[in-house]
Amino acid sequence: MQENYNIPKLGADHIFPNPRYACDEGILAYGGDISPNRLLTAYRKGIFPWFNENDPILWWSPNPRLILEPTHFKASKSLIKTIKSGKFEVRFDHDFESVIKNCATTPRFGQNGTWLTPQMQEAYIELFDMGFAHSVETYLDGKLVGGLYGIAMGKGFFGESMFAHVSDASKAALKTLSDVLACKGYDFIDCQVRTEHLVSLGAIEISREDFLDRLKLALQKPSDIGSWQDFI
Repeated sequence: MQENYNIPKLGADHIFPNPRYACDEGILAYGGDISPNRLLTAYRKGIFPWFNENDPILWWSPNPRLILEPTHFKASKSLIKTIKSGKFEVRFDHDFESVIKNCATTPRFGQNGTWLTPQMQEAYIELFDMGFAHSVETYLDGKLVGGLYGIAMGKGFFGESMFAHVSDASKAALKTLSDVLACKGYDFIDCQVRTEHLVSLGAIEISREDFLDRLKLALQKPSDIGSWQDFI
């Protein structure tokens, strides 16, 4: 972390510090609330919340930033074969609440608990009702077995979390999302911070400056607000 960087506390307004001046680790501010309007303000500025239960709300804009360009998804031969077989049915926005609850409760290697507290879940469900948050669900024999959710504004998609109960379920959801967003002219899927899993699927790290510049351009383009059920 850069020396002499004081982390400010947010007040009742929705004003965030300029993320371009944050430390490379990315912690930008703490406090405030996670109301839908504050969350939308944060995403528009390249900022996202990430904190553990019982900790203060922490706001981040890391350097570098991990993104996936929709046309650059790397699908393995086995994944392509699985998708072409019709094993999975992929839907958009049919069961957002189940997706976010599964993201919160599905065990993850090396992690104890979840940052998706009931309060956070309620905030994103409200954003879904407002037409900004979206889910991609993967079904096997009619049962939800994987998926992801995120926020869409302009021509940027801000991925938040994903889960899988069977092999390739979340990958099929992300591949389908990438294909649809590519057709609709989206500039990027924000993956926030590096994971080897996402890098293996084609995600790349770019500087925070580059990300914020791309974000500014993406937000100047029309948004797809409302239900995405008819996207596929």
